[in-house]
Amino acid sequence: MTVIATAGHVDHGKSSLVRALTGTDPDRWEEEKRRGMTIDLGFAFTVLPSGAVASFIDVPGHIRFLRNMLAGVGAIDACVLVVDAKEGWMPQTEEHFQILKLLGVANGVVALSKIDLIDGELENIRRREISERTNGSFLANAEIIATSVTTNLGLDKLCSALDQLISQSASPSASSLASQSAAASQRPRLWIDRAFTTKGAGTVVTGTLIDGCLQVGDELAVVRNQQKVRVREIQQHEQTVTKLDHSHRCALNLVGISHEEISRGDALVNLKQWKPTAMFDASLRVVPSLKHRVTRRGSYSIYIGAGEFSAKIRLIGTRELNADEQGCVRIAIDSSLALMPGDRYILRESGRQETIGGGEVLDIHPILRVSRAKPDRSLDRLIAEHGWITVSDFELLTSQRLPAVVGEWLTTPALHEALRKDLAMQLAKNPDGIEVSRLKTYEQAVVATLPEVVIEMGRARIKGANSITDHPYAGLFAHAGVTPPDTKTLDRNVIRQLVQRGLLVDVDGTVFHISALETARHKVVEILNQNPNGFTVSQFREHLGITRKHAVPLLEALDRRGITRRTDDLRVGGARLAN
Repeated sequence: MTVIATAGHVDHGKSSLVRALTGTDPDRWEEEKRRGMTIDLGFAFTVLPSGAVASFIDVPGHIRFLRNMLAGVGAIDACVLVVDAKEGWMPQTEEHFQILKLLGVANGVVALSKIDLIDGELENIRRREISERTNGSFLANAEIIATSVTTNLGLDKLCSALDQLISQSASPSASSLASQSAAASQRPRLWIDRAFTTKGAGTVVTGTLIDGCLQVGDELAVVRNQQKVRVREIQQHEQTVTKLDHSHRCALNLVGISHEEISRGDALVNLKQWKPTAMFDASLRVVPSLKHRVTRRGSYSIYIGAGEFSAKIRLIGTRELNADEQGCVRIAIDSSLALMPGDRYILRESGRQETIGGGEVLDIHPILRVSRAKPDRSLDRLIAEHGWITVSDFELLTSQRLPAVVGEWLTTPALHEALRKDLAMQLAKNPDGIEVSRLKTYEQAVVATLPEVVIEMGRARIKGANSITDHPYAGLFAHAGVTPPDTKTLDRNVIRQLVQRGLLVDVDGTVFHISALETARHKVVEILNQNPNGFTVSQFREHLGITRKHAVPLLEALDRRGITRRTDDLRVGGARLAN
């Protein structure tokens, strides 16, 4: 199915054309019917001669309702640009046209409406005017179809043109290019354009599923407030279905939320598969007609998906942009959104009530300062900026899954090789090896891959190297675990050397093998799963089956390493608990 939006100046016949093509009046509100003017989004569909389904989003043409228009074109595949044959190209025709270009819409047709009101000479003038205006754009070669809803002239031809447009759209528009990768990874995302309640059903939302797929019973969440919901029913074109693929419009009956808690601009996703953000880097193309420069000063709003969000901007690499120039910008918004690189947006200045420009999201979680940032869609750039990043985190940021370089980590070849050499040098200089628990997680992954390196009793060392760590005391304490032997009868000099090498840990005279701390760390994780608010010494002692004599110094050792943290009489997880 292809989602098609109308576009054009107020009263140029967009809604009448949709009604003539589909048999459905897209004007839903009494005020719209009374005033004869579209105020809000309208929706309709039709089956074309080939059997393909075209889903229409009818948008208002009046400048006062531009925000409603923007909510309707954030997830479309194509457009019908409607131009009144009598009035010709008008201001909102131009603004809608520029918005469609900024959103990356790549397919469309032009409907020259109310053709029965003019003669052939004026029709030729209008055709030349449209060709001049669309020259060099995605509509440069689009068919201009003369239509009349009064005489039905051109309606069959328009249907055929839409059929051909859909058949040629094997490659979706740039506005939905990113959707394909997300669909492949099954990350559903639905931008909501309506939320209401129906008798006997409860909360219903409508929108376009631009990514992934949905099934009845799926559990999702509203990104803005993280409210969890369950999909009770899916309707597509007034038919109940059990499954929905991406790029389809739908209505969802939701369980677990009131219609007052969800609104236009919200998105439904599986939160485990997305990394919501309130700041991102993006490209910015300024519209050609802008009469002033663009700087960080101003009151801005961005339109993305189906929503409008207050925004602050900072230009990257320059202090200002002028008409028809392109650059990059960092955008901070007042609400967290589920975004991915490639998503398109429109930027408007609220004070002047004018469209500034638009572009595509490049980096959903920038980590460099604006002065150093050089955002683009490059995967290598993102990996280089992070240095080391897990495969799963990388997928959340890019929707792409790459094979790991080592363990679960991605990095650059240069950083990987530099770390291998550094760890190898440390091992060569220290026969006793390296305490693995003191290494960062990605360093642990790399050291495990080094040739001739063994990891025993919590330390990595070169195989066969003679060391104090081979002393029988090391095995004695390792086998004792969390109930170590008394050191009074042992050689204190050997014990001191093993402590200095990091193989043993001395806590005020009680000595543990380093592996005992790892055992204790795992037990702490288990205890905190049962007692999220913290645990006492007694609970720790009982869980490990040890006495207070060993429990107290063992907890103190964990505190010192940041594995646990003491809060009054309770212990909670420390900064290094997960390492």
